[in-house]
Amino acid sequence: MIMDTIFESDIRQEQSETTTSTSVESKENIKRTLLKTISWRVVGTLATVVISYVITGTLALAFSIGAIELVSKMALYFFHERAWNTIKWGK
Repeated sequence: MIMDTIFESDIRQEQSETTTSTSVESKENIKRTLLKTISWRVVGTLATVVISYVITGTLALAFSIGAIELVSKMALYFFHERAWNTIKWGK
């Protein structure tokens, strides 16, 4: 339900921008945000798994920690990026 609202809002906003604006804006579309979210989390999760393995010495535990971290931080990053996309400061 939350995701539907975000996707619908983004689609309406993109349609509005393409019909009313001829200038290029620095706003990211939702697909780019998703791709950045996934690629960043892959890098971050690999680092977490390696660090967890070095500390625990258990590969299964390291992958468990990495899996929890992957899902939770991906969601946090996605919503963080979408929130920052609404802030005009620095654009």
